[in-house]
Amino acid sequence: MTDLKGKVAVVTGASKGIGAEIARAFAEAGAAVAVNYASSKEGAEKVVGDIKSKGGKAISIKGSVAKADDIKTIFAETKKAFGSVDILVNNAGVYLFQPLEAVTEEEFHRQFNINVLGTILAAQEAAKHFGPEGGSIINVGSVVSLAAFPGSAVYSATKGAVDAVTRVLAAELGPKKIRVNTLAPGLIETEGVQEMGILGTDFEKQAVQQTPLGRVGQPDDVAKAAVFLASDEAGWVTGERLVVAGGAR
Repeated sequence: MTDLKGKVAVVTGASKGIGAEIARAFAEAGAAVAVNYASSKEGAEKVVGDIKSKGGKAISIKGSVAKADDIKTIFAETKKAFGSVDILVNNAGVYLFQPLEAVTEEEFHRQFNINVLGTILAAQEAAKHFGPEGGSIINVGSVVSLAAFPGSAVYSATKGAVDAVTRVLAAELGPKKIRVNTLAPGLIETEGVQEMGILGTDFEKQAVQQTPLGRVGQPDDVAKAAVFLASDEAGWVTGERLVVAGGAR
């Protein structure tokens, strides 16, 4: 696996799903990992336990990415535990698919505050903590930023904003040797997807039919791409949107 030895990573929303798998993959590649969570302490502690059981280094840190003070605490605790910060994965995110007539101001702001404001605030704080050698910021987007799925107006808008933030910050932070990229997963078999009841439905069958590699993605598929983008092997890659969807568009 790509080498992340000596690196320290903050992974937001890492108590389950894609974030949890990215945290485990980073640790397997040699990084020390701060596993952030907003509410599921049990899930975060399980990820930390998995990492430590294999000889890795990890801590769990509670905090909402939509709150600047919480973000500062996440990075301060990470630096206190591991001495530095080199990688940020902006994975924390929420979604709710609903038709246009059901959209409310509250739901709009909930998704934008976490998915977009949280991404910006975390990147802002990361840039303060990265050393003179720079660092890597990976924003977890989605194929829905370009695809048109009915009922996803708000969520798709947040992920389109994440794509734009990535391009702008790549240009803005490049002189500081900070790389910024987006990972755009397709349908991934996570706890959230299971809770939505998507698996085993016509929606899943249609998604698989439209995927050249012929299956639903797994969190590990995304985690492997995240390890690459975080590593020095991707040292000449910034401002990019890497689609991890088995060829689906």
